[in-house]
Amino acid sequence: MEQRVALVPGGARGIGREIALALADRGWSVAVAYRTSAKEAAEVETEARRRGVRALAVQADVSRADEAEALVRRIEGEWRTIDALVHAAGPYRRIELLSETPEGWDEMFRHNLHSLFYCARAVAAGMTTRRWGRILAFSMAGADHVQARPQLTAHFIAKMGVQVLVRSLARTLAPHGITANCISPGFVDSGSAPAEELQKMLKTIPAGRLGTLDDARAAALFLLSDEAAYVNGANLVLSGGWGL
Repeated sequence: MEQRVALVPGGARGIGREIALALADRGWSVAVAYRTSAKEAAEVETEARRRGVRALAVQADVSRADEAEALVRRIEGEWRTIDALVHAAGPYRRIELLSETPEGWDEMFRHNLHSLFYCARAVAAGMTTRRWGRILAFSMAGADHVQARPQLTAHFIAKMGVQVLVRSLARTLAPHGITANCISPGFVDSGSAPAEELQKMLKTIPAGRLGTLDDARAAALFLLSDEAAYVNGANLVLSGGWGL
């Protein structure tokens, strides 16, 4: 896994940050894209460089096709390659269905689903030429079930769409040595969800504990590795049995 390059939209915080630094520990060059978390992204860049690798923090709104394309071209221009796209971008919004606004509804799809398509489309050409690549996206536990989720409908539908898009990418890109896979976290203590909400849900998790950043890192490193070359279109549920 040495001397490879990863682009991590949403890598300034939480699971994205953990994966970016784990790859840096393994010798990968890491570019972290952020939309608003400039301070946190700069800290990830500094931490990665301390590990002796190349690192960049780049501001980009990857829910815009032109910005996603420009981001990819910048990284490829400076480092010549992007070997892995780790799409960890996308906000979470809990709101009653009929209280949702058109702007809030649109935001869930743009940042969680459309941005994945724009980034994947942009990196696919280079990966195809090199005949090696990894695309890793994030859905949510339970999103493979068609069910009513009236408090987070737009988010849930967008995450269902992520799974469909990942499978379609896998089917399209597999002949070129590229894999596309998905991790679907349940309740992971990543710093993004309120602590009281996580504790409230603890009793519903069959494993009896919350997920950790270590759990997420281990799953991601496997799917990005050479050992996972024949794993394509998978949805790895990281939930301790919740949502099954």
